Amino acid sequence: MRTWTKPEIPKVGGSGVPLKLFNSATGRLEYPPTPDDTATLYVCGITPYDATHIGHAFTYLTFDIMQRAWLDAGITPHYAQNITDIDDPLLERAKETNVNWESLAQEQIALYRSDMFRLGMIPPQDFIAVTEKIDSIAEAVDNLKKQGYAYEVQAPDADGVDIFFDATGASTNSQWRLGDISHYDRNEMMILCRQRGGDPDYPGKRDPIDPLLWRSEREGEPSWDSVVGRGRPGWHIECSVIAVQQLGSAFSVQGGGEDLRFPHHEFSAAHATAATGMPLAHVYCHTALVAYQGSKMSKSRGNLVFVSKLLDQGKDPAAIRLALLAHHYRSEWEWFDNDVETGQRRLNAWRAGYHKNGEDPVSAQATVQRLRQALANDLDTPVMLAALDAAWDQGTDDPEILADACEAFLGISVKEGN
Repeated sequence: MRTWTKPEIPKVGGSGVPLKLFNSATGRLEYPPTPDDTATLYVCGITPYDATHIGHAFTYLTFDIMQRAWLDAGITPHYAQNITDIDDPLLERAKETNVNWESLAQEQIALYRSDMFRLGMIPPQDFIAVTEKIDSIAEAVDNLKKQGYAYEVQAPDADGVDIFFDATGASTNSQWRLGDISHYDRNEMMILCRQRGGDPDYPGKRDPIDPLLWRSEREGEPSWDSVVGRGRPGWHIECSVIAVQQLGSAFSVQGGGEDLRFPHHEFSAAHATAATGMPLAHVYCHTALVAYQGSKMSKSRGNLVFVSKLLDQGKDPAAIRLALLAHHYRSEWEWFDNDVETGQRRLNAWRAGYHKNGEDPVSAQATVQRLRQALANDLDTPVMLAALDAAWDQGTDDPEILADACEAFLGISVKEGN
């Protein structure tokens, strides 16, 4: 699929700082490997039936900032992202609204693409729809069967068989162990499996926690011919296959929202490791969930704040970015309706500071170095915003350098509107 136009990112003089990230899988701050000065990043994309809300934007902004940190340090990111354009939630929404599922997906993908462009996000080099990779995914499922990591179960509501991943077998015989990524206990896994589409009550599974690899054809559902029969793929195997195909095994960073830690990232890693004998990724990076009106922002509750609506109301994209950047990506927080106004006030102050001639101006070079240190320290954007608040309020000895740093590191132009 096509992506969107990349924003202009100015060069900032001096040397960037190597990026250190919190690895959810180890609980430590680590330097993602960047062989040949390249960082490989995979971020799980949307299921296109209700895009793009502020929770999405918070996640994708985190990985936009991550790429900016790498670029400043002389590292070239190779960024891949999927779109889950065939899955139960999409089909259910299409049925509820009496629209064609493909039309709904294309409409929401176009909206997402527009939102990302308007917010100034760096696009992925590889932007892959699951429906573009059906054959590859089916072949991966067949490979897992041949290795003994997958098994068939007669579908209770169809003539065919569904194929499941043998989590116990893989945890015993491959380099992956159940809990390696999530570190949840069995009870927590079962709760999340039930909440997040794991279908633990499916009859005939060896273990209630075993995830679906391939769903055989059902009447009224889209399906494809494949080496494992006519049907469609399960959720986790999709990302596993796309990520490894585009980036190779053991890429630098696997990213996504905290709600993907289990089962999605756990089993994506399991599938890849069982299939290739290599880990999926070195570092797992998860963004915190965003609340609204007292509860986690979610499609099931309907308490969503849509980026497109804010933009169509005339809100400045930079003000939205600043509202999100005020929170560290690993800290849970709540969105309030006046957050954009707060971001706009900060933006106005920075733009005014660009023209300020203070009596005791702050060193732009010193401020840039503080920004780089905070950026490299697990993307500490609240510290970066505080440093810029102080510098623009007092005035700086080189506003051009500081303005370039704002745009390069945070995607915020202080020269606009002046």
